[in-house]
Amino acid sequence: MDVSEERKPGVLLLGLSKRFDSTNAKQVEEKILGVIAAGDHRLVLDLTALDYISSAGLRVLLVAANRLKSAEGKFALFGLNDHVRQVFDIAGFSSFLSTHASREEAIEHVL
Repeated sequence: MDVSEERKPGVLLLGLSKRFDSTNAKQVEEKILGVIAAGDHRLVLDLTALDYISSAGLRVLLVAANRLKSAEGKFALFGLNDHVRQVFDIAGFSSFLSTHASREEAIEHVL
C-alpha cells in the first residue's frame, strides 16, 4: 500500500489505496502517528482508492482517532466504497468516526 500525502492550509490529507490489513497496518500506523507527533492535528484520510480494510486497519484508525482526540485534534474520512462502508457499519466505527461523502466536507469538518 502506498500512503499519499497532501498538505492544505491547516490540514494534512493522507490517501490510502488497495488493501489495509495486517500486512501493512504497522507501516500505516507509524506514518499516521508520526505526523500526529510532528504536530499535524487536523487529519483527513482519503479512502477513495481503498478496496479492503481488515480489523488490523480498523485498529489503526481507532488508535489515530484516540491520539488526535487527546491532542485536541480533528479526524475525518471520506470516499468509503460500499464494501469498506459495510465493514465500518458492522464494526460500529460509523457511529464514532466522522465519515463524509466528499473531500470538501471532510476538510470543512476538521477546520
